Amino acid sequence: MEPIRYGLGDIVQLKKPHPCGVNEMEIIRMGMDIRIKCTGCKHSVMIPRAKFEKRLKKVLRAAAQQEGEQDEN
Repeated sequence: MEPIRYGLGDIVQLKKPHPCGVNEMEIIRMGMDIRIKCTGCKHSVMIPRAKFEKRLKKVLRAAAQQEGEQDEN
């Protein structure tokens, strides 16, 4: 199985939803730890990369796609 590719600014879905009920998170910082922000309540959480990769389900929207959509409008 190939690892999931993700990057700064991507909207990702984790295995469990955030307590506010939304299951979409935006990656706002990358390094040894990854900071993600809930798109519903705007709460941000920093978690180790290994734990993030284990919890990651899929990338919903890549940052490159979002920039392309904004340029078209």
